[in-house]
Amino acid sequence: MKSQPRYSKEEFARRGDAIYENELRPVLENGNEGKFVAIDIETGAYEIDADELAASDRLLARVPSAQIWLRRIGSRYAHRFGFHPLPTA
Repeated sequence: MKSQPRYSKEEFARRGDAIYENELRPVLENGNEGKFVAIDIETGAYEIDADELAASDRLLARVPSAQIWLRRIGSRYAHRFGFHPLPTA
């Protein structure tokens, strides 16, 4: 059964970023850069994997009502959209 969001988009992001920055980044970044971390914003439970769906699925198996915030380890975002040209010298 899919869980429904219980927070506004802003609160969801604030909680996810806070858990990642304050609790997980110092532990996860060394050796896991580029992988995804799926974080339950209510419990702080998490799973990491190179595949975002695998990380999310494992977290949902452990915490069926998880409110998942997804981040790419070592990056501010899970994905980037749009074209950003490299600066020219």
